[in-house]
Amino acid sequence: MNPVYHFQGVKHIVHGADSLDQLPEKLSLLDRPIRRIALITQPFMEGNGVADRVVAALKAKDIHALIVRGVQPEPTIENIESVYREQIEPFGPDAVLSIGGGSVLDAAKLFAVRLTNQQPLREWLGIDLIRTPGVPLILVPTTSGTGSEVTPNAIVTLPDEALKVGIVSRHLLPQLVILDATLTLHLPKPITAATGMDAFIHALESYISTKSNPISDMFAMESMRLIGANLIEAYENGQSLEAREAMLLGSMYGGLALTAAGTAAVHALAYPLGGMFNITHGVANSMLLPHVMEFNLDASVGRLAKVAYALQIAQYHDDEETAAQKLVVRLREWTSALDIPQDLRKFGVLEAHIDALAVAASKVTRLLGNNPKPLDLDDIKAIYRRLLP
Repeated sequence: MNPVYHFQGVKHIVHGADSLDQLPEKLSLLDRPIRRIALITQPFMEGNGVADRVVAALKAKDIHALIVRGVQPEPTIENIESVYREQIEPFGPDAVLSIGGGSVLDAAKLFAVRLTNQQPLREWLGIDLIRTPGVPLILVPTTSGTGSEVTPNAIVTLPDEALKVGIVSRHLLPQLVILDATLTLHLPKPITAATGMDAFIHALESYISTKSNPISDMFAMESMRLIGANLIEAYENGQSLEAREAMLLGSMYGGLALTAAGTAAVHALAYPLGGMFNITHGVANSMLLPHVMEFNLDASVGRLAKVAYALQIAQYHDDEETAAQKLVVRLREWTSALDIPQDLRKFGVLEAHIDALAVAASKVTRLLGNNPKPLDLDDIKAIYRRLLP
C-alpha cells in the first residue's frame, strides 16, 4: 500500500521581473482590507531605495507602512521579541510585509503570528505548536537561497544552547509571495554563492530524504535542474536577469520540496556551526555538503545517480555508482568555483570543539531522522574533522 502524502502551500504566488510594482493591487488577494503594514526589511533595501519606493506606493493607496528595523542576521528569540515589543506591537499592523533574505522573512513570519498569539516564542519551538493564525503575511525574497517564502518554517538562534532551532507551523505560511528577480541583480558574489548552494542543498536533501515522495521529488528535481544550470552564471555574471530568474524559481521550488519532505544531515550538522561559531547558514551547509553526500553514497546511490543524469553530470551509460560519485565530485568543484571555505579553522573551530559540535548536532533529531543513512556520534565527528584538514 502506498503511503499518504500531505502537501500544503501558500495561497498566491506572483512571479516576474518588476512584479514588486504590483504589490498595492495584489493586496486585494488577502482575506481582509489592509490599512497598516509593518515592513520588515534590511538596510540594503533601504539604501537602494526599494523600501522607500514600496512605502510611497502603499501611501498612494492610503495604506500606512512602518519600516521595522533591528532584526539581526540569524535572529535570536530575544531579538524577535524585542523588535516586536518596541516597534510592531505599538504600531498594530493589519498585515506584515517582508522584503529581504531568509532571516528577515523568518522574523516576519513570527511577527505575524505574534500579533495574534500571546504565548512566548520559546513555547513554539518544534512542530505545530502555534495555536492561532496570524495577520496576513506577504513575503518578497531578495536572495535565491532559503526558499523561506514558501515554507512553514522559521529558524531562530538559541545562544544559551549554541544552536539553531526550527519553528514549524502551517500558520507561518504567507498568503502572498512576490518573486521579483530584479531585486537579486545586485547581490554580492559571496551571498550569491552561499544562498545558491543552500537552495540546491534544500532540493538535494529533500530528494534523498526518508520522507521523499512524488510531490517533493517533482519540486526537488526541477529546483536542482534550474540551479545546477545557472548557479555559476549567476555568480560570475550577477547582472544576468535570466540566470537570476532561474535561481529565484529554483530556490522557491527547493522550499516547496523541503516543505513536502524535509532536509537532513547537512542541515543538522550546520546548525551547531551557526549557533557556536556564527557561521552563516548557507556557508555552513555548503562546507558540509560534499562530505555528507560522500557519507550517504552507499545508502542513496540510486537517487544521487538520478540527479547526476538529470543535470548531465553523468551519462546514461555510466553505472549508478559512477554517476553518484561524479555528482559528489561536482559538488566539490562547485564549492571551489564559488570560493566556499573548506577549513573550519578560518572560523575559529579547533579539534577541541569537535565533541561539543557532534553532541549538539546529534540533538537535531527532526532532521537526522530524514537522512537516508543513520549517523552516530563518531560519524558526525568524522564529517566535522574532514573540514579540519
